Amino acid sequence: MKLVFASNNVNKIKEIQQLVPSTFEIISLQDIGCFEDIPETADTIEGNAILKANYVTEKYGYDVFSDDSGLEVEILNGAPGVFSTRYAGEPKNDDKNIDKLLQDLKDKSNRKANFKTVICLNINGKQLLFTGIINGTIIEERIGNNGFGYDPIFVADGYSKTFAELSIDEKSKISHRGQAVKKLVEYLKSKKIN
Repeated sequence: MKLVFASNNVNKIKEIQQLVPSTFEIISLQDIGCFEDIPETADTIEGNAILKANYVTEKYGYDVFSDDSGLEVEILNGAPGVFSTRYAGEPKNDDKNIDKLLQDLKDKSNRKANFKTVICLNINGKQLLFTGIINGTIIEERIGNNGFGYDPIFVADGYSKTFAELSIDEKSKISHRGQAVKKLVEYLKSKKIN
């Protein structure tokens, strides 16, 4: 079955393709001729996931799933949250975002955080949401070269390595996105949608 994944983020598409069974053909926004930036103007992670999925369904008529993710830091009242990719401003830059977060956490002893992903699925006229959350800690300096975003400074609870030290397979098994995608896939399999 074909499903549009409302993303042009090559890293995310790679991660998703690793997680989804081969019975599902994941096609990107480029594959359907969508080259515009889909507005992400909601003030919640859930809201942005819904905006992206609805945009594709309304404008292109496809069954689609979209995701939005964010890093929520307890002592910063959930920031950067919905603003995770643009925390240090425009243009978005992972290194500058990490620098800003580390500066904001300087001298703070509470470094608890979580990554949260919400997937919105629009299929057969229905809309469903699937959420994945992984708790962890923000360390004081970057370690590792894999992954993207805040991966070099996030260590999941129960682990000693950052997300950036894990392989895609290792990260996918435990990550927020991995959890949400697993719920999505279980739903699709249970409905025998085709």
